[in-house]
Amino acid sequence: MNQPNHIPDADLRAQRLVFYAQDVLRMDSELDGFLELSGARCALVIDKDGHLVTRRGDAVNGSLESIAALVAGSFAATRELARQFGEPEFTSMCHSGARESIQVSLVGDRALFAMVFDQRTNLGLVRFYGSQAQARLEQIFRELAARPGGASAGAEGAESVESLSPEFGTSAREALDRLF
Repeated sequence: MNQPNHIPDADLRAQRLVFYAQDVLRMDSELDGFLELSGARCALVIDKDGHLVTRRGDAVNGSLESIAALVAGSFAATRELARQFGEPEFTSMCHSGARESIQVSLVGDRALFAMVFDQRTNLGLVRFYGSQAQARLEQIFRELAARPGGASAGAEGAESVESLSPEFGTSAREALDRLF
């Protein structure tokens, strides 16, 4: 019987990013500054698995979860295109529409910075201020990864998943059973 390949739990924890309120506040501050300077409508930070980390700015049409997943999928598809051109990876992409456009840039190796803009600004301004915000976001992600114990370690004053007792799962299940 063939068993699927499993990544050990420690490897999964090392690959997973854990964001605490202060992390998201720092990202939000960078996104707010970007929006003010660039004139873009909306800015999103999305992990490469397609999960929305945070969003600032105007509401966008459509489900944010769907948009995040589609942006990550589109960016992943360009990876193969980059390889066809002999590039290890493309670090940004732009989709231009009649009313709205989106610029997506790689942040480190774990996240995407999506910038939605319309005719109130232009691609040059979005790219210029986006590259500055991208560099600051990369610094935040480096700091997250450098926490003692890796990216999944808790921030000061915050409890991490790894610090939960082994009985947590059982007691949580029992509590849920009592509710229903």
